[in-house]
Amino acid sequence: MTSSAASSPEVLRHAKAALRQTILARRDAADVASRNSRSQAITQKLFALPAYRAAHVVAAYASFGSEFDTSEFLANVLKDAKQLLLPRINHAQRALELRHVTDPGVDLVSGVWGIREPAERCPIVSVTKVEFMLVPGVAFTASGARLGYGGGFYDRLLASLDRRVARVAAAFELQMVDHLPEGSHDQRMDRVVTEQ
Repeated sequence: MTSSAASSPEVLRHAKAALRQTILARRDAADVASRNSRSQAITQKLFALPAYRAAHVVAAYASFGSEFDTSEFLANVLKDAKQLLLPRINHAQRALELRHVTDPGVDLVSGVWGIREPAERCPIVSVTKVEFMLVPGVAFTASGARLGYGGGFYDRLLASLDRRVARVAAAFELQMVDHLPEGSHDQRMDRVVTEQ
């Protein structure tokens, strides 16, 4: 826990917002070709992880904007005959539901903020079935601290995930920081995979 964690919720919120703005600007400034080549390098490293290879049920996400491009990862999860689960926002419960996706090109629709998510017809799968989870985020530390987008959706989902399940983040090296402000509800990653 960092010294910021003992601060008031207001101070913590402002510290997170400032860091989020800085890292997102840095990520957005990277050129598309560079992001694409870095995404390919990260994807190959993800496939090499023993936790990924051993998993039969993989939870991931459809990338948007300047994020690590998950499209190749999602395609290969399906090619590897694993069950692919992607998140859909349940607005009433302010929570993420994991839904079974068999074809991202057909099953995904534009959701909140233009983020692609599974259509309503895709079946909900319990978080207890997940064996490997790929998690998005804005910034990370080498020790697994994570700064998300500010909604708390993933922190709530991760809190319900069995601790034995691999929690892995994929990020560009430019998203890595030495320290970030953490609160008591913030969930950590087991591993952060970058292009380096």
